[in-house]
Amino acid sequence: MLASCMCAASVRILTHVCVLVLVLVVLAVGLRASELRVRVRLVDGHVTEEVLEADSERDSISVEFKQGDGTLITFVADFKQEVKIFRALILGELERGQNQYQALCFISRLSRNEIIPSESMARLRQKNPHAIRLAEERRGLEQLTMSVAVNLSQALHLSSHIHNMCSEAREAVYTREADVKHWLDKGVDGSIFEVLPQTTEMPNFQACHSTKDLWQPCLCTYSLRLEWYPCLLKYCRSRDTTGKGSTYKCGIKSCSKGYHFTYYVPQKQLCLWDEET
Repeated sequence: MLASCMCAASVRILTHVCVLVLVLVVLAVGLRASELRVRVRLVDGHVTEEVLEADSERDSISVEFKQGDGTLITFVADFKQEVKIFRALILGELERGQNQYQALCFISRLSRNEIIPSESMARLRQKNPHAIRLAEERRGLEQLTMSVAVNLSQALHLSSHIHNMCSEAREAVYTREADVKHWLDKGVDGSIFEVLPQTTEMPNFQACHSTKDLWQPCLCTYSLRLEWYPCLLKYCRSRDTTGKGSTYKCGIKSCSKGYHFTYYVPQKQLCLWDEET
C-alpha cells in the first residue's frame, strides 16, 4: 500500500516537473523571438504578407516576403555586428538553361536609426491583421555598387547570420569597398574579401542589359524594396501633477525604402532579368 502511494506521488511530481519545464521552454522561446505579420501592397499592385521577426537574444530583426513574380526577399538587421543582409531567391528560367532558382546576397553596414531596436520590435502587436498597411514615409532609392565578393566559408567574422542566409548564393555574395575598408579597420581578416573586376580594367565591360552574348561577363543590376518596416520610435510628451514634463515611447513610424544593387557577373546567363524591354 505504502509503495503504491509513493509511486503515485512520484508520478504526480514528475508530471508537475514536466509541465513546469514545458512552460519555461515556451516562455523562453517567446522571450527570444517575436513574430509580426503585416499585409502590404507592392509596387506592381500585388498584396503580400510580410513576416517580421525580432530575436532579442541574438539582437536581430528579419523581414521576409514574396514578390508578385515569386521571388522570396529576406532582410536581416544584425545589431550586434552592425551588419545588414539582403537575400533574394529568384525563380530561374528553366527553358533558358537556368536552375530552379537563383540566390543573391548583398551585405552592408547597418547604420543607426535605419530600423527600430529588436527589443522594441518584439513588443509590436498587430491590431487589425486584415488591413493593408501603407508606410508613413517613403524613403529615397539607395544605390549600392557591390564591387567585392565575400567568402562564405569565412563570413562568420562579419555576422553569424550570413552563412545560413546566404548558403544557397555560394559565389553570389557581395559587399561594397567602403564597407570592406570599415571592417578591415575593425580588424576583420582581409582574406574574406575578393575585389571583383572593374569597368576601368575592362574597357569593353558592358551593362548586362545591353550585352547580347549570354556567356559574356557584364555588370548586372538588381532592385528590391522593403515596402513596410518600423524605422523609428515615436515619442510623446506628458506632464505630471507638478507640471514637470517627460517623454515616453508611444508608437512607431513606418517606412518604405528601395535598394538598387550593381555588381559583376562572369556571364550574362546569371542576370537574365536585367534585359532591355
